[in-house]
Amino acid sequence: MAKNDSPITIKKYANRRLYNTGTSTYVTLDDLAVMVKKGENFTVQDAKSGEDITHSVLTQIIFEQESKTGNTLLPISFLRQLISFYGDQMQMVVPSYLEHSMQAFTDQQAQMREQINKAFGDSPLTKNLQMPMQLVEEQVRRNTEMFHKAMQMFSPFMTAPQPKETKKAEAKDIDELKEQLRALQSKLDNLG
Repeated sequence: MAKNDSPITIKKYANRRLYNTGTSTYVTLDDLAVMVKKGENFTVQDAKSGEDITHSVLTQIIFEQESKTGNTLLPISFLRQLISFYGDQMQMVVPSYLEHSMQAFTDQQAQMREQINKAFGDSPLTKNLQMPMQLVEEQVRRNTEMFHKAMQMFSPFMTAPQPKETKKAEAKDIDELKEQLRALQSKLDNLG
C-alpha cells in the first residue's frame, strides 16, 4: 500500500476537543506532541469554520510542555527578546532565521550522534547521554549567543545603554561576526 504524504487533518471543536480524521479518534495535545516527535505531518482546522489553526495549537503544545515538565527549552531572556521583535521592523526576518537555525541545530545534532557512534560504538558513553548532552548544551549556548549578536547587529538601537567596556567588547564581537560572515560569503562564492 502506498504511503499517503498528505497531512493528517485534526479537527478542533468548540468544546476544545481534537478529532484525528486519520484514525477517527479523539486526541489530546499530548497525542499531537507525540505525532510531532514521530515526524507525522498534520494540520489542525477549526471544525466549524474550516480555518487552519495549526500555528496556535502548536504554540499551545509548547506552552503546555514548558509549564508541565519543568525542563524549559525557552529561556526567559530568549522569550523577552522574541517578544520585543513583534511589531518591529525585524519581525519579518525572525521566523526565517529561527527556522534555519533550528534546522542547522537538528543537522548538527544528527552529525554529532553519528560521530559519537562512529567513535565509541556501543559503549557505556553512548548509552549514558550525559557527555553528548553537554555537547548539545554547549552548541545551544553558542547558537543563542550568535542569535543575540546577529539581532543586535540588525537592530542596534534596541539595546539598553551599557558601560564603555561592554560596548567595546560587543563591537569586537560584532567585528568578529562580520569577519565570519565575510569568510562564509567567500566560501559560498567559491562554491558557486
